[in-house]
Amino acid sequence: MMTTPRGLLLAACSLLLTACASRGPTLPPTAVLQDPAALAAAQAAQATREAWLQGHASWGFEARVAVSQAGKGGSGRLDWQQQAGRYTAQLSAPVTRQSWRLSADGDGALLEGLAGGPRQGGDADLLLREATGWDIPVQTLSDWARGIAAAGRAEFATNGQLQTLEQAGWQIRYGEWQAGQGDTPTMPRRIEAQRGESKVRLIVDHWQFDGP
Repeated sequence: MMTTPRGLLLAACSLLLTACASRGPTLPPTAVLQDPAALAAAQAAQATREAWLQGHASWGFEARVAVSQAGKGGSGRLDWQQQAGRYTAQLSAPVTRQSWRLSADGDGALLEGLAGGPRQGGDADLLLREATGWDIPVQTLSDWARGIAAAGRAEFATNGQLQTLEQAGWQIRYGEWQAGQGDTPTMPRRIEAQRGESKVRLIVDHWQFDGP
C-alpha cells in the first residue's frame, strides 16, 4: 500500500519526537491565592513584570519539550528566538539529528525540515497541525511561555506567582519559576498546557533577553 505524503510527514515528526521521549509526572495541584489584599499585590507584581517583558522585544529560550496528541507523542528540544513580531522555533532530536524549523511573522509562516519540502501558510498553528498532526499553540506561545497573562484569565499561587492561565482554549499551568537576575524578572521554568487531548510540556533551561 502506498504511503501518502501526510503519512510520511507524520512518520518523520513521530520519529523526531520519540527519539528522546521522556515524560514526567503531571504537576500536582496547589492552593490558589484568594486574600483580596494579597491578590491585588500579586496582580500589581505581575503587571510590573509584564511591562518589563513587553519592553524587551528581542528574546529567546532553550527548553525541553514533550508533546502528546490523543495518547501519542514524544519529546525533544525547542529553541525559540523572537525579534519583535517575527519568531523562529526549531525542534530537534539530538539522537537522530533530525529537526524542523518554523518561522513566522505578520505575513505568514514557513515550515521546513519535513519530508516533501517546505510548506507555507497564513496560520502557523494550522500549518504545523496539517503538516505534522501536532497541536502546538505557536501563535500564543510567545505570551504564555513568558508568563504573560494580559490576554487570558489568570490565577495566582499563595506565594504570589502566576499559577494558571486560560488562553485561546488552552489551560496553562506554571509549576516552577526561575529567580530573577539583575533587572530580569522571575521567568517560568516548568509549564504544562492542555487543550482537549493535546498536551504540551516545557522545561526551560535558559532564557535570553537583549536590550529594549
